Amino acid sequence: MATVAAVTPPAKRRRTDGGKEIAIIEGLPDHVSEICLSLVCSPSLLAAVCTRWRRLVYSPEFPPFPSLYALFVDSNSDPARVNPAIRFMCFDPVSSKWDPLPPPPPDPPLHRILYRHPSYISFNFPIQCVSAAGKLVLIAASNREFSPAMSHPLIFDPVSSTWTSGPPLESPRRWCATGACGGVVYVASGLGSQFSPIVARSIEKLDLTDHDRSNWQKLREMRDSRFSREAIDAVGWRRKLLMVNVKGGAIKEGAIYDVVSDDWEAMPEEMAAGWRGPVAAMEEETLYSVDERNGTVRIYNEEEREWREVTVVEGGEQMLKGAQQVTAFAGKLCVVNVDGSIVVVDVMAEPAKIWTVENPEGLEPVSVHVLPRMSRPDII
Repeated sequence: MATVAAVTPPAKRRRTDGGKEIAIIEGLPDHVSEICLSLVCSPSLLAAVCTRWRRLVYSPEFPPFPSLYALFVDSNSDPARVNPAIRFMCFDPVSSKWDPLPPPPPDPPLHRILYRHPSYISFNFPIQCVSAAGKLVLIAASNREFSPAMSHPLIFDPVSSTWTSGPPLESPRRWCATGACGGVVYVASGLGSQFSPIVARSIEKLDLTDHDRSNWQKLREMRDSRFSREAIDAVGWRRKLLMVNVKGGAIKEGAIYDVVSDDWEAMPEEMAAGWRGPVAAMEEETLYSVDERNGTVRIYNEEEREWREVTVVEGGEQMLKGAQQVTAFAGKLCVVNVDGSIVVVDVMAEPAKIWTVENPEGLEPVSVHVLPRMSRPDII
């Protein structure tokens, strides 16, 4: 007669508090409780129930929820200062407060990054960050000698709450086109210490999904050097990078880089004509623009090659005037305005709802990004 070995059910995992075992949900093993609670769409609701569930929300066992990350500069500094303090912060949607990121590596020194200069009135020097593969990447800026401040990128991983130094750029640059597509970071055109037609036409990439990511890879050159006039956001959209050569209401020339075929093509005139402010792609599929002059939100229809206006709540367009940078995630646009405000637009609502996120005191935003929530070992 065959003997069947008894199958022992997995032991119930228990968290302890002062030596006393505490279940996440009474009567269930913790690993089952974690699966059940991870299906709840609102981490804020879970965190409000009890301390045990709040700890779970920030633990490695719980799926990380999206949070808003921002690069800030000190708004209270003397305008004559060349280098106001640069700070990275994360807005926790559960606690509704800003938390500082851990300090980045000392090389390159962030205090040498140029943002304002007394010789350039009403002009801020660009500091360029991108988000890719769930990470924040500081990639380009100018130093006080008007040379590239970043010889290599600084990469922040929210899940581990750590910074790492990326590999050196083939050609360190500033005032360039930076963007991401499919977890890969791209840097194109721009200036070195001086103008170089070779740098102005070059493009290189760093794959953040490759854990080795030992080197930047050079790609097919751009067709001309007209994209080195100012800092540009290269927008990842349907396996392509979209970019225009100037900001504002000036007549633009657009270029499209196909990341699959490693080739360039001209941007359709209808697409470039609607580029009247910052543009972002929702999940790299749907293009949205915010008109920096009148605050109009538009969505791009590829089949008809036209930008269609998105209806927003009354007074919403006024809140979006002066849009400087935008990121898109989960049906929402997060916009940085010239007045230093951060505005959120829910484009899935009809009409689109709009609200603001209060800045940390004494700080003004440069750019915003949406990434997984930062690990909080102090709460766990």
